[in-house]
Amino acid sequence: MESIPVMLISSDNASRSELKNDLEKFKYIDIVGEFDDLMEGFNFIINEKPSLVFIDVSSAPTVAIDAIEKINFQLRSCLVYAISNNTDPEFIIQVMRAGAREVFGKPVAQAEISSVLDKAKHLLKTSADSFTEGKIFTVFSNKGGIGKTTIATNLAVSLAELTKKRVALVDLNLQLGDVTTFLDLSPSYDIAYIVTQISRIDESFLIKTLEKYQEKELYVLADPPYLEQAEEITSEQIGTVLNALKSVFSYIVIDTSSAFDSKTISALDLSDDILLVSIVNLPSIRNAQRCLDLFERLDYPREKVKMVVNRYIENEEITVDDVEDALNHNVYWKIPNNYFTVMSAINRGMPICEINKDSNVNDSFFGLAAGLSNSLYVKDKDQNSSNSGNSIMASLLSKMNLPKGKK
Repeated sequence: MESIPVMLISSDNASRSELKNDLEKFKYIDIVGEFDDLMEGFNFIINEKPSLVFIDVSSAPTVAIDAIEKINFQLRSCLVYAISNNTDPEFIIQVMRAGAREVFGKPVAQAEISSVLDKAKHLLKTSADSFTEGKIFTVFSNKGGIGKTTIATNLAVSLAELTKKRVALVDLNLQLGDVTTFLDLSPSYDIAYIVTQISRIDESFLIKTLEKYQEKELYVLADPPYLEQAEEITSEQIGTVLNALKSVFSYIVIDTSSAFDSKTISALDLSDDILLVSIVNLPSIRNAQRCLDLFERLDYPREKVKMVVNRYIENEEITVDDVEDALNHNVYWKIPNNYFTVMSAINRGMPICEINKDSNVNDSFFGLAAGLSNSLYVKDKDQNSSNSGNSIMASLLSKMNLPKGKK
């Protein structure tokens, strides 16, 4: 079987050495690190992501318990086991609540090690077979006023409707966010609150804290209500929150500001796909080129950046081919211009699918959601036609909007 990477942290050198020797009797165990300093060990764990961690909580219990909480939160697939000479039941409960799978007395008996490793093998296999991290789609442009929030909001709604899976919509335009306005929501909590509760974040906390939209599997994480709160949120906290969302939601859609600050870069770094939004005019195309140049310097894979042309009108003076030639980058998706439907949705605080589900722009958002989630999208009226097989295929092909070959 594959080796299991294991980490040891204990300031008791003799105890740590004995545990290491006992663990190494199992041929599938690979001791990837051992530390007598808790902070050094913690940093190693976060970077190297071992499967099993044994932490001695005897010498600095408060710090050790805090470390277990953070490991359990940041590395969901890591199994943490605590060792302690304190057998007080209340203390053991405290350690378990922090995220330790079990608490062993010192020294750890060989039979206990064998038992815990058998359980760990089963847990790791089950976790590997069933766990799939959520995908992050970030909608970005360094130019304002071209429809980023419209795209992010309607893409999130479409993903929730189409896939029937949990979707999180995150407003990272921390000073001037509009996501809640576009969906007519008044959330009880926002990202400024969540970053103050980092140690509490788990599935239950996120589901209760994010604002659910109607009866859909869509949950909204709002921007802070006060401008000064935005300044207090760090890029590290944003990274931590997004990683937590990936463990709970199948898809995370992020609306950003137009600034290339450390907070936006943190979201872009973690994104599976960046939807770079442009419209067909020279200033917007010039700004898109600047974004592409920066993404290249950041070593983002070319396929990670997907060009989306918003407010597209057929037979414009500047064509999509012109845009692709100018940017040396394929256009992934075109969202048609439908001013009255989009403005009606914005002014009424509703997604486009609730304003006019048969509109071309609504079809486009569902098609985009289908492409990003590898799902099929077929309109209901096509399914009810007399020659359903052919019409469904024709509808699907017409909406695939496949990009051209890489230039």
